[in-house]
Amino acid sequence: MRRWGPGRRGRGLNRFARLATRLLAVPLGLVWLEPAGEAAGAVPECWPVGAEPDPAVPACCRLVAEDGMPRFLSHVGDGSDDNDGGGDAAFAFAGVPLVGGSGELLGVLAVTDRAPRQWSEDDVRDLSDLAAACSAQMRMRTRSETVRQAREAAEGEATRAHELLNRSELLLRASEDLADTSGLDDVRRRVGDLVGGDLKPAGIDLVLVRQGMLHHVTGPADDGASGPPPGRLAEPFGLGSHWPVARAVREHRMIVVDGPSPADGADAAHNPPATPSFDALRLATAACVPLRGTHGMLGALVLGWDAPYEIGVDERAVLTTLAGYTAQAVERALHLDERVTVARQLQRAMLTELPDAPGLELSALYRPAARDDMVGGDWYDAYPLPVAPGGAAAGALSLTVGDITGHDMRAAALMGQVRSMLRQADHDHAGEGPEQSLCALERACRRLNLPASGTALHAHLTPATDGHWQLRWSNAGHPAPLVVTADGAVETLERHDVLLHHALTPGPRTCDSRSLPPGSTLLLYTDGLVEERGADIDDNVDRLAERLAAAPPDLPLDALLRSLLDSVAPQDAQDDAVLFAVRVAAS
Repeated sequence: MRRWGPGRRGRGLNRFARLATRLLAVPLGLVWLEPAGEAAGAVPECWPVGAEPDPAVPACCRLVAEDGMPRFLSHVGDGSDDNDGGGDAAFAFAGVPLVGGSGELLGVLAVTDRAPRQWSEDDVRDLSDLAAACSAQMRMRTRSETVRQAREAAEGEATRAHELLNRSELLLRASEDLADTSGLDDVRRRVGDLVGGDLKPAGIDLVLVRQGMLHHVTGPADDGASGPPPGRLAEPFGLGSHWPVARAVREHRMIVVDGPSPADGADAAHNPPATPSFDALRLATAACVPLRGTHGMLGALVLGWDAPYEIGVDERAVLTTLAGYTAQAVERALHLDERVTVARQLQRAMLTELPDAPGLELSALYRPAARDDMVGGDWYDAYPLPVAPGGAAAGALSLTVGDITGHDMRAAALMGQVRSMLRQADHDHAGEGPEQSLCALERACRRLNLPASGTALHAHLTPATDGHWQLRWSNAGHPAPLVVTADGAVETLERHDVLLHHALTPGPRTCDSRSLPPGSTLLLYTDGLVEERGADIDDNVDRLAERLAAAPPDLPLDALLRSLLDSVAPQDAQDDAVLFAVRVAAS
């Protein structure tokens, strides 16, 4: 048996059925909706609620709907001439069409009486008026529904447009931010910053191919006492493994993993390592996007979410484009890393192996800048001076500490040239003072158009009587050396001339001298030891002198230099630092 009840479009219309039953004094009223909008023959609203009309009633409603004209039937259901319904019991039927704003049929407002009945003019007028009011209500509801749907569609389009705008801005930022990265750690950090606000992954990973193996690029969270620092390559794993990231690199396509199974339909058995990894990292979804380089696959960018995350078509396009920018940044970082490695090797190769000097203890310490891409022109040098008639005695040493301006391969290369040229000047001007060697260096740089600029302290150390050594030095704008005697007194050798610069006309330079008694220590250093952003360099030099004076006189020079570096140098140094110490043997 059919159960009469409200349909979606007819909700709230039974009040018209109720009013119709009262006005026309009938037991049953109903609102029948046009079958195109509901299941054929459904009666959305009926009064009394739950009443079950004669089966012929829907047929009568369809007759009204077919010709769009009111029908007031006095006798239905007993086989009489005006019985159009075919019901079993005789009843009276009255129905008026419900019409929309464009004249379309919406339904029928109808009433029935239990016995045959002649419908009066008042009955016709009252039911027609109620039908007009019901039609107006339905038209208003239709318009409201249309407005609601339009509003939802507009809101959906606005949301879609906003998401597209966010994605476009993300890719624009990516093209800008990843264009000037300085290393792998910087690439990883910037990618994390870029996707953090839009895609909101729980974590990202950068995996690179090196010699047929895959390596994770460590990030700040991985940095620990037992692991490599950020931006370095962690322990490798096989490119031929079943890890999703390895598959992404091998197959040159994005692999999306939900729990242990790839969302691209691959069987979970093909991906066994994903399960423990997901459990350990507490990830629900991960995307492994290949990084395509100029000459082949570089690796993959991995993003993970700690809740299930659906990666739609738009997100796939964004991730693919982001991976393209990331690949370019990785290529630049690898190229820069290679150049820096070569420069570091060049720089270290030019750091002198200190000579053995009877009566002297020599030690040097070189500390590179905190950033791997900062390659400087700092150097130290020591070598025996040639013996010349009326000049240096046997056992005399040349000592140099210098700093060529710049933090790149050019500075390192210039430093190597200047170091060699200064050595040559000492040999060409044997028997002369260190100031003459500096002047010869400047003249040679000017004649050869060598654009070298920076600072240097060049000294000659000659053995004297009673265990003393005679120090003669010329300072070209370099930080003042310090001398500490055996009793802990510290002296700053402050006098200096102008710095070295290829644009300055070479002029005469001064030479100063001082006797170094037994047990005294000479400390030479570069500005990376005492220069710190936001701090007064003179204060740092004073602190260096205090630490030097407080050190035990018998502390080995290697330990002394490490102690001074740890206590004075800034932790996040932006410049290289050199410390070079010479101690005269105690008598």
